[in-house]
Amino acid sequence: MRTAIHDVRVFNGEQTESRATVLIVDDRIAAYDGGPADIDIDGAGRTLLPGLIDAHTHIFGDDLRTALAHGVTTELDMFCLPTNLAARRVLAAERDDVADFRSAGTLATAPGGHPSQLLSAPGMDTLGAEPFDMIRSADQAADFVRARQAEGADYLKIVIDDGGVHGTELPVLSADTVAALVAAAHEAGLITIAHALTAAEVRVAVEAGVDGLAHVWTETGSDSDALVEQVAAQGIFVVSTLVYFEAITQHAGAAADCVVPGTADGAAEVARALHRAGVPLLAGTDATPFVPAHGVDLHRELVLLTAAGLSNEQALASATSLPAKHFGLTGRGRIAPGLRADLLLVDGDPTADITATSAIADVWRRGVRRTR
Repeated sequence: MRTAIHDVRVFNGEQTESRATVLIVDDRIAAYDGGPADIDIDGAGRTLLPGLIDAHTHIFGDDLRTALAHGVTTELDMFCLPTNLAARRVLAAERDDVADFRSAGTLATAPGGHPSQLLSAPGMDTLGAEPFDMIRSADQAADFVRARQAEGADYLKIVIDDGGVHGTELPVLSADTVAALVAAAHEAGLITIAHALTAAEVRVAVEAGVDGLAHVWTETGSDSDALVEQVAAQGIFVVSTLVYFEAITQHAGAAADCVVPGTADGAAEVARALHRAGVPLLAGTDATPFVPAHGVDLHRELVLLTAAGLSNEQALASATSLPAKHFGLTGRGRIAPGLRADLLLVDGDPTADITATSAIADVWRRGVRRTR
């Protein structure tokens, strides 16, 4: 099957070409050869983007189908219990009407630590929530990582969260245990991503040598400024999740019963500082079956990132080429011959108006077209 998209503006994941023809052959992007196509699409007035990548989600039920409908062709799941993970793997492998994904599998947290307190939240029983492995001490790190590999985890997520941002107190991993987990994961060839919401928690993660942070943190001031410099110096990437902080500030319930005032504003200011320092910001939502929402809220995240100082092209890269680069997804996140045909066609020009990413005309996953 040959599909040609003619006279379309192309954001290739890094830069924009004002007018081009892009050829899809089966499940791949191909160099346009001028030959006939089975399907011709007029791209005039439209923009072709790589399929969007949400760098922080939690998948249940129909979430992957919802994501794809909004142009998100890959989700990076940050906590998925073994039974659910296995079922979603089969779904994503066999069907093209759902987004693809990678997953941390079972995250590393202290007994009783975040997010185990959410298992009793309203509605969680309908999602198949179940007890999961936790880690008590540094000497358990190697076994914990091996168990995650056996589950099929693609990377390791480590939780460093004492509950303070949500106005509660929770058990938290020791710095020694965090460092041991990072070392064991790296020895096993896995990158590490830390969930940490305060400057003190982030400092533990940074000193342990994590590769990325699953959120921006929420405090500003001189300590935060020094931490920004340290994150930049160590080449750590940060998943933004600004829409998560916006959502938990606006909604109580399953996402949060209590949020420290000013959390969303602090997160936005930290994102701005990280961007100024040259830290790679990856667009992520922390989407759940509650709030934020899968798919649609990644478009909101792009708006919030531009408000934090990113150019439109930088925001688009944060949801395409950058997560692909930092999570080792070499075959996607860009538009170039030979790469997977995971693509998003929108009306208008999101390089001039970032909200145009929501004006979806077509989505392709592995070359299979889904017309909006």
